[in-house]
Amino acid sequence: MSSGNNIVVLGAGESGVGAAVLAITRGHQVFVSDSGRIQEKYRGILLAHHIEFEEGKHDTDRIRTADEVIKSPGIPENTNLVRNIRDAGIPVTGEIEFAARYCKGKKICITGSNGKTTTTLLTGHILNKAGLDVAVAGNVGSGFAMEVARGDHDYWVLEISSFQLDNMYDFRADIAILMNITPDHLDRYDYQFSRYIDSKFRIIRNQTAKDAFIFCQDDEVIKREMDQRRIVSARYPFTILERGAGQGGWLEEPLAESSSAMNKKSNAIVIYTHNEPFTMTLESLALQGRHNIYNSLAAGIASRILDLRKEIVKESLSDFQQIEHRLEFVAKVHGIEFINDSKATNVNSTWYALESVDRPIIWIAGGTDKGNDYSMLFDLVRKKVKAIVCLGRDNQKIIDAFQGIVETIVETHSARKAVEAAYQMGSHGDVVLLSPACASFDLFNNYEDRGRQFKEEVRRL
Repeated sequence: MSSGNNIVVLGAGESGVGAAVLAITRGHQVFVSDSGRIQEKYRGILLAHHIEFEEGKHDTDRIRTADEVIKSPGIPENTNLVRNIRDAGIPVTGEIEFAARYCKGKKICITGSNGKTTTTLLTGHILNKAGLDVAVAGNVGSGFAMEVARGDHDYWVLEISSFQLDNMYDFRADIAILMNITPDHLDRYDYQFSRYIDSKFRIIRNQTAKDAFIFCQDDEVIKREMDQRRIVSARYPFTILERGAGQGGWLEEPLAESSSAMNKKSNAIVIYTHNEPFTMTLESLALQGRHNIYNSLAAGIASRILDLRKEIVKESLSDFQQIEHRLEFVAKVHGIEFINDSKATNVNSTWYALESVDRPIIWIAGGTDKGNDYSMLFDLVRKKVKAIVCLGRDNQKIIDAFQGIVETIVETHSARKAVEAAYQMGSHGDVVLLSPACASFDLFNNYEDRGRQFKEEVRRL
């Protein structure tokens, strides 16, 4: 998709401001429009680059003069503003698509409903340890456009959300990784799961036979879609439930689908690329737990496709540090362990968190519901959860779902009250797990704010 010189950017958050900075440094005329109040740090960046902007409104006449509009991923496609722009024949694209025009490096792109942030950071860690010129960006850390404005790199490891994928057209991933697909953000897709699936599969859009597609063979949605879609890139499946055949990754001893038990000492991951195997025991992986085997396999396959030395890959998979807000140990207070999993903003992610804990759980859940179906959690909650602390403005859906499964369910409306309630109900050996299964925007700025407030309150105990 070609663009003219006059660029209008909708939204002045990380991606929007990054796109504006990249556009102005590449000689475009740029105007930024945000219907809300622009954060001070982003206002400062716009002023420093002499970029014209407005806030608290959209000047539609000014916007309609654009040769191209770059839409921030948080703005839905079905808003009247976006519809009017498209009706006027003005191309609308996304920040990822725009940034890629000024990037020559290889792009390793990761998406999925869960695990994409960990896999992105882990892949970046491996490439960095191998001494490559690499940057990690996208839906984690700095925006892609902002990083490209600072300079190109030989390799880019990008976490890409479904919202970012929606406005990609000519973009091509050299290596695409699809971790899983479970119902999420369905409110953004008119509650049509098929539309969300289509969005995730845009990660392989424009790939050629020279490119690689790494995907989870154990995900039933992906498995079904693989038979229905024309995929020309080289396939690298990963699985922990089956024995592998050909290139990809698997376990020497596949796990039973319903069991979380595994022999870490004798079992190992196997990655097969370039007609040679790479093996590493589960015990030596830095990231433990069933869900993290998937993350390690995906990152390991990508690294071996790039022909990184086995010793570097092994060392990197063994010394990676866990990310903030994802099953993050916070503290142990009087024998009660507190874990921050605030990044678990959907039901599937919370399933992995509950599955990974082997002690009685006091579960802190709730927030902005995105059309959640909690039924997949019933068995785990029945076996593992002794009490639920709701943390949200409207907790009725959680209460209705788990009444009769968990005896004790209490409501709170702040991180302090949630932590205090969980602590009072806890006993020595219990785990207090913040894994909300919901977005955070009812009571917090974002999931990071929620996680940090949780940690502050735990440390107050």
